[in-house]
Amino acid sequence: MKRFLFIVMLLVFLTPSSDVQADVSPPLFPPGSNPEPGAEVTQVRMVAETVLIDVKKDINPESLGSARVTADFTMRNLGTVDESIAVRFPIAANDGWGNYPEIGNLLIMVNGNQVQYRRASYPEIRYMDQDAPWAEFDVAFPVGRDVSIRVAYDLAGSGYYPGTAFYYILYSGEAWKGTIGSADIILRLPYEANPQNVIMNLQIGWAETTPGGVFQGNEVRWRFEDFEPGEKQSARVMEFALIAPSAWQAALTARANAEQNPNDGEGWGILARAYKQVFLLAKAYREDAGGQELYQLSVEAYEKCLSLKSDDAQWHAGFADLLARHSYWDWSTSGATPETIRALNEIHTALELAPDDPVVQEIALNMTYLIPYGMTQNGSNFDFPWLTQIPASPSPTLTVASAPDSTATPEPILTDTPQANLAPTTPTPVPQTASPICGSAAFLPLMVMLWLAWKRK
Repeated sequence: MKRFLFIVMLLVFLTPSSDVQADVSPPLFPPGSNPEPGAEVTQVRMVAETVLIDVKKDINPESLGSARVTADFTMRNLGTVDESIAVRFPIAANDGWGNYPEIGNLLIMVNGNQVQYRRASYPEIRYMDQDAPWAEFDVAFPVGRDVSIRVAYDLAGSGYYPGTAFYYILYSGEAWKGTIGSADIILRLPYEANPQNVIMNLQIGWAETTPGGVFQGNEVRWRFEDFEPGEKQSARVMEFALIAPSAWQAALTARANAEQNPNDGEGWGILARAYKQVFLLAKAYREDAGGQELYQLSVEAYEKCLSLKSDDAQWHAGFADLLARHSYWDWSTSGATPETIRALNEIHTALELAPDDPVVQEIALNMTYLIPYGMTQNGSNFDFPWLTQIPASPSPTLTVASAPDSTATPEPILTDTPQANLAPTTPTPVPQTASPICGSAAFLPLMVMLWLAWKRK
């Protein structure tokens, strides 16, 4: 028995740990939801529903944004007896931190007429372990006649900036008779919707956009037909993972300014930084197709910026930061790559231009953690072993279109500030060889010692 237990412990310690990206979940605001009948049994069917999540324009810095949700339902009594049901709708939910924020500006209409609702207490929509506030209102359902119900309200975004997410629960409609005939779910943005600002096929930590959406102008549309919302996960909860409207609007504004002033290097730098901000995640980068497009756009904008402002140390450092982070989180490679060498060259140039600049210094220090063997700190200076030991891959030739204005004083707000871009994501230094070893292997000597002690005993 002792030998069996020892073997089990040894296998546990030596099993490689999985590469899991887990973060503390952010507080989640109440999701939208289908209404449900108060009666346990009803002959009323939800024939059709159309749900519009209309994301509002927002330019407030660090804002997660909000949306106006308008949900229209067509209900039909398939039975032989008229029914009068207390229909209910959740207006608050546990945010995961023990708080119960509520949706705002609730409006309920039945057959085109606004109706009043009363507050009631029922089990919380997601966790079901505690009661939460619901809106409840009475609706008459005559036999064989369609009844329209509209529920509209304001929904707050959830997550970590510059990402945000909205949710809509469909499974609360499964208590109606039979299946739901059809459901059209529409996400509408205040600008063109595309895979760069709607994150598809990627879990961002607290949300993953429901697959199957079709882009049409400013909208993404999903359609379900004759479905039971409790059967499949995709037909239970709709999730919409987005770039926060304020962050995307900043990128749109920067792009318009750069296009209108193509010889303004500072404008191209601002655009590069805006793209970088919506490309990076809290502890990784966006690997989806839209994210990779943003990375290339950021690289191109930095190159254009530095072709016009070749002696601007902070933009060189900002470019190095982008390249280093992309290289650091690329788990498919290890050691020096053309991208890491280019990052080292950019920060080396920045340090030569402005060795005492605090922004350059902080980015350089961060890079000693991102590229621990390619760049090291030596007192107040930095060494670059990979630049001296490994031939650097040549960077694209940069042509200076116009001489920089040596008298101009750069505005700090227009440069890559470490407070905005570095502090939240500075990784803990982890030494790494060319062939990384699982940390659990450190337990092997300990287990050998325990085995020998057991045998001796």
